[in-house]
This record gives sequence, structure tokens and C-alpha cells, in this order.
Amino acid sequence: MRNIVREAHDRHMTPKLRSALNARLLELLGLGFLIAAVAIGIALWSFNPHDPSFNTSTGTEPTNLLGRTGATISDGLVQWLGLGSGLPIVVLLAWAWRMVRHHGMSAPIVRIIAALLLLPAGATFIGTLQLLIPGLEVAWPTAAGLGGEMGVSCAHRLLDAAHAEAGSAGSALAVFLVLLLMGILMPLAMGLQWREWRAMGQGAALLARQPVVLARRMNGPQASNRPAPDPRQYEFQPGTAGGVPAPDAAPLSFLRRSFGKSDPQTRPSPFVPQNTGWMQPPMETTEDPYEHPAALRKEPPAPAPQLVEEDEAPSNPYAERLAQIARQRNVQTIQRSHVEDDADDDVPQSSIEPPAPEPEQRRSLFGMRRPERPAQPQPAARPMPARTPAATGWELPPLSLLNPPPAHATTGPSQETLQSNARLLESVLADYGVQGTIGDIHAGPVVTLYELEPAPGIRSSRVIGLADDVARSLSVLSVRIATVPGRNVIGIEVPNAKRETVYFSELLLTPEWTNGTGRLQIALGKDIAGVPVYTDLAKMPHLLVAGTTGSGKSVGVNAMILSLLYRLSPEECRLIMIDPKILELSIYDGIPHLLTPVVTEPTKAVSALKWTVQEMDRRYRLMAQLQVRNINGYNERVSQLRASGEMVTRRVQTGFDPETGKPVFDEQQVPLENLPYIVVVIDEMADLMMVAGKEIETAVQRLAQKARAAGIHVIMATQRPSVDVITGTIKANFPTRISFQVISKFDSRTILQEQGAEQLLGQGDMLFMQGGGRITRVHGPFVADEEVEEVVADLRSKGDPIYNDDVVSGEDEEGGSSGGSMGGGGSGGDGEGSLFEQAVDIVMTEGRASTSFIQRHLSIGYNRAAKLIDQMEKEGIIGPANHVGKREILARRPASHEE
Repeated sequence: MRNIVREAHDRHMTPKLRSALNARLLELLGLGFLIAAVAIGIALWSFNPHDPSFNTSTGTEPTNLLGRTGATISDGLVQWLGLGSGLPIVVLLAWAWRMVRHHGMSAPIVRIIAALLLLPAGATFIGTLQLLIPGLEVAWPTAAGLGGEMGVSCAHRLLDAAHAEAGSAGSALAVFLVLLLMGILMPLAMGLQWREWRAMGQGAALLARQPVVLARRMNGPQASNRPAPDPRQYEFQPGTAGGVPAPDAAPLSFLRRSFGKSDPQTRPSPFVPQNTGWMQPPMETTEDPYEHPAALRKEPPAPAPQLVEEDEAPSNPYAERLAQIARQRNVQTIQRSHVEDDADDDVPQSSIEPPAPEPEQRRSLFGMRRPERPAQPQPAARPMPARTPAATGWELPPLSLLNPPPAHATTGPSQETLQSNARLLESVLADYGVQGTIGDIHAGPVVTLYELEPAPGIRSSRVIGLADDVARSLSVLSVRIATVPGRNVIGIEVPNAKRETVYFSELLLTPEWTNGTGRLQIALGKDIAGVPVYTDLAKMPHLLVAGTTGSGKSVGVNAMILSLLYRLSPEECRLIMIDPKILELSIYDGIPHLLTPVVTEPTKAVSALKWTVQEMDRRYRLMAQLQVRNINGYNERVSQLRASGEMVTRRVQTGFDPETGKPVFDEQQVPLENLPYIVVVIDEMADLMMVAGKEIETAVQRLAQKARAAGIHVIMATQRPSVDVITGTIKANFPTRISFQVISKFDSRTILQEQGAEQLLGQGDMLFMQGGGRITRVHGPFVADEEVEEVVADLRSKGDPIYNDDVVSGEDEEGGSSGGSMGGGGSGGDGEGSLFEQAVDIVMTEGRASTSFIQRHLSIGYNRAAKLIDQMEKEGIIGPANHVGKREILARRPASHEE
């Protein structure tokens, strides 16, 4: 049956009919290519970066002439290919030309592959020119520029490889290779023969020579009286003047004129469209210079688009924005934090709306927004009164005890110096293959922040890795480079030639300090813009501080302690200071804020931390009785009960009924006392971890997890930020951290999870990481030892401290319960005598006597094991420790324990 149908089809399909059918099919295919090319051209011509597309989400209707489809296609082409978006139109027109002329397409797969390779090659060529020619900058609706994302990215990689292989001649080599590749791919993709290329050239010459005549013919009143040039001298005729074929022409014959001789009467006049560009560049509107004057006087068809002046409305939605960018490129502005705030003029992205002018705030490095830098107060004109809390009547130390800042503060580098340094920095980065421009400049007391806007395709990790090389090229001590979250810039912090000193007294003179509402507000210093930085310890809720010797860590801890002493009374805040180094915090001994004398022995430090854990549990029980959730609610509830005269009781068991044997309960009054904040300051964590690492880590972990609601906060400092000191458990419970200068980037990663602290300048220069992971560079204040001594002397003169003896001896009095609560429970409830007998039996059986040996076998704390060893030495069971720490067993069994 199939053969019969095929034979019938062949009988009716004559060669002439088959040829005509093939011709019509080729014409339809060519017409499809032509329609596709025209559609792409219209989409690109009416491209608007604010239309909805894959990169932009908006609720407005698209302004593209082809609707949402045209907006999506044009956005993708402009984003990825830039100016090379016209290549698909050229290729499609060439294919349509060959199909309409019935030439077909040989090797279609090769043509398609060549066309696909031609697109990135053309974009790469444009991107290479954009990178090599600094002045090649025009207003373009995307951030990538003329080359598009693909072109600029490929150009960067090509130039880097060419520079690595050929050195200074690499740029010329890269341009030559791209041109050679385009010269090979263009003919392959278009599939035109040499005579067709020649005809296209002649047609282009025709269009270039005849615009005046054509304009007069179409628009002039006497144009019809003028003879048109003889078109027979040109082999190429694009089409009729009106785009309509002659009446006797075959279908689509106006698109497939023969290269041979033809009748001049039937050959139409050449046609030149009024707009020959594939896409109208934004901000470029031109008038037709060949418009006939008489035609303009008689009936102007439409007002020609005029160049938009600065005070006129733009002709497209983003013209005004691009005009601002063009004006901004002519004048380089430097914005400092203490001058007037100008509106940010960033290059508009196609995926976002043009940003509104930035409010009067300055964004400092790495995510923190700070207000404009206030005018520096003159110490002579500012009084220094002592603030007196109304609630307690406690008189805070006067500010006159602190050294005032100098009357004539340094002004910092001039604008000429900043501009010169910015140009030098751009040159240094260009030497390492990093192209970009320096935008805003923020000059601070210690460092100056230069905001680098890198060229498209530059990876931030590549720029960050050049920190040491940039510092060497600039002849400075160190340079820190990091990204600015939320902005398309990279921050480069360069030390100032002359460093300013941040005084602690000037931080306490600002309105932010006096009007601050933080419960435990502390002054950290100034940021890179010179704006004071304060934080609330109650919200942290704990702080981990690390820094090597000489980095300013101890001075920073002193500034934090003085901040609390200058703000809170002993009834509001009590301190527990643990100083294994003996010399750092001992100066505070005797102030009324202390709960116990400064702890200098590591063994007592363990007891102090365990007491703090017990106090935390006690406070939780008190808050549960009053049904409140934190210490602030508890104190407010206590004040309300005192004012109303109410009494709170709790039900406790007092015994058993002798007749029934049932328990007897009694109501006891709960004492209503305000709970002060407790701040535990540990100056050196490494020594404590070496003595009793497990117990210290367990206590710190419990405090970090639960102590916030109880009003207990920990400030822990160490000069050795290694993984054996700052363990994973401690890091997980201390989200707020401060890193002063450290030795290596590994220590920086240990404390901050990223490098950068090794590039600090020391002397109080720190990186402050808040709970959300945002890092801010802060310059800590200088606090002299004389200032600390005067403040401490003033506090001592106002009252004696009220110590709690249970802080360092609570473990011995609580028996085994304390150890059990911390994971080191004793033998149960046998008492101290039974525990001593067990220790003696272990020593007699094993023949060894040491504190750690008893501690391991009885699972008790270090303090209790040491007391058992001392008791055995007093009773003559063991001898004193020799020069290597070993003890001799003197008796088999003490006389007091013989049966």
C-alpha cells in the first residue's frame, strides 16, 4: 500500500512542481529567520532594564514592544552579550538572505556551531576593548558594560592567561587571537559566498552615498520632480522604498534580487530606513541631519528626539539615572564620615530599581551603620559632672579622674592626600591585574577605608589574597581587605601615616553614652570612621576576647571594667575577677563592686566558677517562684511587692506527723531582695584550662547556656587563641567575640572563623564580631595605669567591699553536691570522714600519693583532693613533695583508723 501511494505521489509530482515546492519551502524558512531577526531587533530596540524578566521582579507592565517575551529575551542578550547582542540578528539575516534566494545552507550543523561560538567570541572582543581602553565608557543599562557578563568574564581570563605567557605583549596577542577567531567563525556562521559579501559591501556603499536624495524623495514636496539615481550601476538592491514588491514581481521577489542583469524599469529604488541602528543606546538621541527644510516647515511628521537637559524630564525610565552617572564620572567625590552626606550614585542594575538617596547615615565597614560623625567636643568647654543614680544614691566616679583628650585634636589627612593615595592604590591593584575604581573614602583616626568597585568578573577572593602584596607596594605595615556586606564594593583599610590616640574619657562625654539605655553598656572605642562604638553586655550575653602580647587586650579589658564602674553601683552590678597572671586585675582589689577578692589561684578559680553556677540555679528557682522570665522582670516584681506590702511564701516540708506518719508542710516567707548583675571577668583562660580544663569548660558551658536570664555574664580573655584553649564547646556558646592582633591567620580563624586579625596594627586595634557574624573594625581607647589607680582609689574611699566567702570555699562546705552538679560527684553521702578513709585506702593500696591521682580515682574536684593530700601529710601518712613533686608513703595505716 505504501508503495502504491509513493508511486501515485511521484506520478503527480513533476520536476517543475517539486522545484517550485522546494523554493516555496526555502522562502518560508527564510521568512521565519527574517521574522526572528526583526523580533530580536525590536526587543533590543525597546529594551528597558526595569521591565519584568528573569533578573527583575516587578509588578509593573513591561514597556517592551514585544511584551514580557521581548523583555525577557532582550534582558538575557544584553546581560550576557552586551553590545554583541546584535550578532544573532546579523547571522539570522544572512541565513534569511540565502533561504530567500533559494541558495539553501550547506553543512547546517557546522553553521549552527559556528554561530553559537561566534556569540561569546564577539562579546569577548568587546569586553577586551573595554578593559584595555580606559576611556571606552558609555552609558549602558547593565553593570557589566559593553561586553556583557560573558564577554567581560572571558576577557579577564584571556588577558590573565596572555599576560602570564607573553608579558607586556599579552594584550595585543589577546586582541589578535580574538579577531582571528571572529574572522574564522563569522564566514562559517553566515555561510555567504564571496560574491554575496561583495554585493553586501556595494549595497552598504549605496546606503552611505544616497541618504540626502532618499530623504528628499520621501519627505520633500518637490522630491518627485527630481530624477533618482540610476540603480543599474549597483548589483545589490535591498528592497523597495515602501517595502512593497512591484506588481509583477513574484512572491518574496523583493528580497531575492538577482545578481545578474535585470530590467531597470522593474527594479525598485533602494530603501533606507529612518533608524538603522539595532538598538537605540540610552541617553543618545540624534536628529536627522539630512531632513529637508521645506518638509520641516510644511508638516513635520514628529518632533525629533532632543537631548535631555539636566532640568528636563528624561525620555525613558532610566535616562535620568544614567545622566546622573555620567555627571558623576566627571567629578570624583570623596565622602568622609564627618562631612555632609551626599546621595549614593551607584550604577543601576537591571535586576533592581534605582536606589533612593541614602538617608543621613554612614555605613561603616562590614555591615554596621553609624550616624554621621559628630563634631569633636572640646574638653575645656564640657563639664565633667559625676552622675548619681537616683535609685541607690551611689555617687559614680567623676570623669575628672580620667585624662582628657588634647584640646587640639589632629585633623587627619587632607583631601589631596586621600585622592593621591586612591590613585596610587588603583595603580598598585592594576599592576596585579585587578581593574577597578576607588569610590568613597572614609578617613578614621587610625586607618582609612578605600571602597574599591572592581570591574565585572573580578573575584573578591583574588583581591583579598593581595593584602600582603598591596601593603608591600604601599610601604605600610599591613593592609586589610574584606568585602562589605550588602554592597558591590571591597573595603581596603590602609593605615594612616600619623595615628591618632582614642582616649577613654572622650567616649564617656558623648550623648550616646550618657543617654544610652543598655543595662551593661560598655565603651569599645571608635570605628574606622571615628564614630564611638558602644555595646550592651547584657545582650551579648557573653564576650570572648583574644589577642597576643602587646595587642592591647589587657587595656581593652580595663576599658570594659571601667565602663561598668562608671555606670553601675555595687547594688546594681557585682564583679568576680579571676586573674591567674596575678598582675592584671589585682589593682581592682578592694573596690565595693567585688563579690570576692581577686582570685589569682587556679584552684580557687574553679570554686568561683562552680559557685557562680550554683548562684545561677538559685536565681532560676527564685524567678520561678515569682513567675518571671529574667532578672529584670524579677527586680521589677520585687519592687512592686515591696511597694504594695505583699509577702511571698513558699511551702516546705518541716517533718512528719507522729500519729499518721504523713509529711508536715509549713509556709515560709521568701526574702524579697533585688538581684544585682554578676559579671565574671577571666583575664587568662589558658592557665585555667591547663590546671582543670574539663571542670572549667563544663562550668563555662553551663554559664554560657543559661546565665543570661539570671543576670550573670562572662568576659573571658586569653592571649593564646588555640583550639585547646578555645574549644568548640566554648566557641559555640560565645557568639560575640573580639580579636585583637594575633600571630597567624590560623589563630584568627579560631576566634573569628575567618582571617584578618593577623593584619591588625596592635595597640587596641580590634575586630568586633557580633552575634549575627558581622565584623566591625574598632580602635580601642587608651587607658593609662594612673587612670585606673585613681578610679579604684575613689571607689575604695566610698565604702568597703562586702565579700561572700562562699564564692571560693563553697565546694568544701557543700560536700559532694557541688561536685556532682558539675559532673564530678563524690562517693555519695558518706561525709568527709568516709571520703578521707577512701583516699587513704587508695594511697595505701596503690602506693602513690598525688592530688591528681586522688582526683581521678574519687571523681572529686581539685580543691577537695588537695585538702585530702594536705590532711594525710599532717597526720603523717605521707611525706612532703620532693623536687619532682613525688611524695613518700610513711605509714601503712594511720593510728586513728586502727581497729
